[in-house]
Amino acid sequence: MTSDLIDIAALSEQIYYSETYADINNNLYRHVILPKELAQLLPRDRLLEETEWRALGITQSKGWRHYMRHNPEPHVLLFKKSAIH
Repeated sequence: MTSDLIDIAALSEQIYYSETYADINNNLYRHVILPKELAQLLPRDRLLEETEWRALGITQSKGWRHYMRHNPEPHVLLFKKSAIH
């Protein structure tokens, strides 16, 4: 990832966070929609580690993991975490 000319702090204010939703297996989900300028920084061949998505300005509580890419819309990131603490 390179952020030479992109103001991540300013763009992070435009990040959209969905409400969380759950499945019957005690997992929580949410999707995060990045401004397209931030989406340019995403690797195309793998999911993000927590340090990487936090470096993009995504803020969430501990335990969330990037579990899926929405290939038709690469600026939409899907996150998952256990609802059991």
